[in-house]
Amino acid sequence: MARRKKISFKEPTQPPKKIMDIRPPDNFPALGATISPHAATYFNANGKPDTPKQSRWRDRAFIRKVLKRMILVVVIIILLSGGYVGWKFGRNILKTFGGNLFGLLSSTKLKGEDQGRVTILLAGNSADDPGHQGADLTDSIMIVSVDTVHKTAFLLSVPRDLWVNIPGVGYQKINAAYEYGQAQHFQQAGFPNGGMGLLEQVVNQDFGIPIDYYALVDYSALRDSVNAVGGVTVNIQSNDPRGLYDPSIDYATHGSLVKLTNGVHVLNGEQALDLARARGDAYGSYGFPQADFNRTQNQRLILVALKNKITTVSVLANPIKIGQLFDSIGNNVQTDLKTNEVRRAYTIGSGISNNNIQSIGLNNVNGQNLLHSYYAPDGEDALIPAAGIDNYSAIQALVSQLTAPPATPPTH
Repeated sequence: MARRKKISFKEPTQPPKKIMDIRPPDNFPALGATISPHAATYFNANGKPDTPKQSRWRDRAFIRKVLKRMILVVVIIILLSGGYVGWKFGRNILKTFGGNLFGLLSSTKLKGEDQGRVTILLAGNSADDPGHQGADLTDSIMIVSVDTVHKTAFLLSVPRDLWVNIPGVGYQKINAAYEYGQAQHFQQAGFPNGGMGLLEQVVNQDFGIPIDYYALVDYSALRDSVNAVGGVTVNIQSNDPRGLYDPSIDYATHGSLVKLTNGVHVLNGEQALDLARARGDAYGSYGFPQADFNRTQNQRLILVALKNKITTVSVLANPIKIGQLFDSIGNNVQTDLKTNEVRRAYTIGSGISNNNIQSIGLNNVNGQNLLHSYYAPDGEDALIPAAGIDNYSAIQALVSQLTAPPATPPTH
């Protein structure tokens, strides 16, 4: 039988490595007790517990480390947001306004400001809807005039069916002026080139008001702008106790309709767009006794509501909303405002309160209708001044009254 090998045990020549003492300190609270902020015990490299002063220093160092990381994350988020907004801003500014980005660093006086009044011709079409017939007709036309001295403004709607004498064309509805100007490549000193230049010329000759700038907006701009700022608040005050209702063609195309009770409503982009288009054409509609005049009245209401929302802190402090707003402008607006004029225009506009903005339609000026129905030679229903074709004396008198300095300072 083989002999078993004897195994011998030797004492280690080196002492074992000291293991960190992880036993709780003597003053560690019993189960269920509350641990004080400084009850945690740290052990140094020699395995001895820190003094209370050293423990507090370690706590503070840990907190500082966490705070630094949190601040770094916040800074990164801000930089990313700023980059996002800056990219949106730069791209859309260059697309929409003439000049360059450096122009935004200065605030240049606007045309007309030395005379105390700046006037913008605002026109809207359906160029964003390729399948829409007559997409280049400017079915929405508005004069926006600002008294830069007294901080007041008025919005005057120009009826799209106004029968006017378009230079080089003849008598047509005013909503066709832009389309003719585009087709004929309109050019004349004192006016912009193209369709907006010809429309400006017609408004200037008939209304007797000089136009300083224009803005051509398609309907997507309204919808996208309202969505970008998170909706707008409007106060519906229809003569019908039921409010407003118009199923219209939008129900088939957008799956929506206009149905609003009298009172305050918050509208999203699609609802605002439908309201801006509605004029009670569909069977069963109510709240639109004056058809297109009610439509333009609601357009002015939405425009003021949008202006109010854009200037709120909740929008200006939100980079996502600002980026979306830039998108809606860059993709859907044409204007002859330059970058070095944009900052000044915003400053003036944001300083005007709602109480100092007048909303005016030519069908009801202090209870008087300055327009009259007209049956055009081509069979179209149109509108002419109440005094007769080409007699704009009463309308020009209204414009003179609106642009005259106020007798008493307005309330702010």
